[in-house]
Amino acid sequence: MKQYTDTLMMVQPVNFRYNAETACNNYYQKVIEGLTDDKAQKQALEEFNYFVSKLRDNGVNVVVVEDTKSPDTPDSIFPNNWISFHSSGDVGIYPMFAKNRRLERREDILEALEENGFTINNVVDYSEAENDNLFLEGTGSMILDRVNEKVYASLSERTDEDLLIEFCDDFEYTPVIFTSYQTVNGTREPIYHTNVMMSIADDYAVVCLDSIDDKKEKKAFAKSLKEDGKEIIPISEDQVNRFAGNMLQVGSTDGKKFLVMSDSAFESLHPEQIKAIEKYNPIIHSSLDTIEACGGGSARCMMAEVFLPKEMKIV
Repeated sequence: MKQYTDTLMMVQPVNFRYNAETACNNYYQKVIEGLTDDKAQKQALEEFNYFVSKLRDNGVNVVVVEDTKSPDTPDSIFPNNWISFHSSGDVGIYPMFAKNRRLERREDILEALEENGFTINNVVDYSEAENDNLFLEGTGSMILDRVNEKVYASLSERTDEDLLIEFCDDFEYTPVIFTSYQTVNGTREPIYHTNVMMSIADDYAVVCLDSIDDKKEKKAFAKSLKEDGKEIIPISEDQVNRFAGNMLQVGSTDGKKFLVMSDSAFESLHPEQIKAIEKYNPIIHSSLDTIEACGGGSARCMMAEVFLPKEMKIV
């Protein structure tokens, strides 16, 4: 089992814009004065297409699925929140906090992957938990250490502990549970998604330890990473605000590996942090300014990793 994959599923936006339904607890979203919905979509599409081209130029296999005009899904560009693909052939489907994000779930995306030669054996659907106002937003809520079979999860309105335990039972992971915070108008508020404040790669982890206020939780968190041989590369809360935690290690079809992030994240890093990362792999970064501001998510949120087994072709 590898920590990273060379295949990503990404959704090309058609109605991207600021989503008011998610802004109540995603404090990274911003209203850009003078930016119309049409202009937001146009700029996001340009950023998306350039990002996909950059990934493909580096040998990453990207399966692009175009969003549909109806239903109206302004955040469809972030598919990792509602679906995850596993090497067992299992697919996870997740309950979403915002009602208009629940419309992003599409069976035809599974069909598109099967058409690309991937095998789906079983779908584990947690979405009924929405009826009880319980949520677990995929690999936004959960950072999977696939090699060591651990899930790192920061509890919030969008990450329910009981659902997390259920996922761990179903997919045979051990949970590492904590709460991370950000300062909003002088108050410490829970960070809505774990993947904003940390990223796990094969031999290292980029994490904001300062966001974990409870000393025991912070100690247990760091101990778990260290006992698995991960080098901890710390980032600051200010860097988290620039999406420096929202990174993903990916592979290429010719055996290389990279850490993928936005320009904003890269530009926030100090030289010693870049050096620490590049000791393990090169960095790919791309401008995602409109997507980050309106959507409150960044590079990692846009990439749904595909670990599904490939069908063997008989020649």
